[in-house]
Amino acid sequence: MGKELFHRIYDHPLVKPSDIDAITEAHEKIAFSKGDFFLKIGARATEYHIIEKGLARAFVFDIAGNDITTDFFQEGDISIEVSSLFTGTPSQENIQALTDGTAWKIELDSFQHLFQSIDGVSEWGRSWFSRQLFQSKRRAIDMITKSAADRYLQLAKNKPQIIQKAQVKHIASYLGITDTSLSRIRKEILSN
Repeated sequence: MGKELFHRIYDHPLVKPSDIDAITEAHEKIAFSKGDFFLKIGARATEYHIIEKGLARAFVFDIAGNDITTDFFQEGDISIEVSSLFTGTPSQENIQALTDGTAWKIELDSFQHLFQSIDGVSEWGRSWFSRQLFQSKRRAIDMITKSAADRYLQLAKNKPQIIQKAQVKHIASYLGITDTSLSRIRKEILSN
């Protein structure tokens, strides 16, 4: 799955098939277990991961100490805490594995070398950041303008592995609702 995964992740018109070899070599395949942390609050991110198999989530603690899921990473996603990685500041999020799995790790130094030496990677990076910014803005607007049921259906469509494998409490906190509300929404959807 390695090369196919890299072709999908680093898909950009300027990334040539020959560039994929150098990109692949810059990554290291790792195995992770359920509960493993990719990053903890207060640590500085020095790498990011491409999830090959498995599921992970990012989470924070709100002012009352509640565990709130801020993002999910499924197969084919990049698990990253952008601000810590690229500014060198301590992370404000935890990133933790929800299942056993495998990922491809790339250190920041290796990524920066690719970014500077392969034109397609720098253009891919700019495009990827733009998409992430758009998705973040869209999620913020959806939290205000869409019903919890619509947000759930959108999550099920865009990230079905999360609905199948993540705990209800993690999905509910990501959607900004209680476990009970999520159970009610699921029951209503199934009855329609």
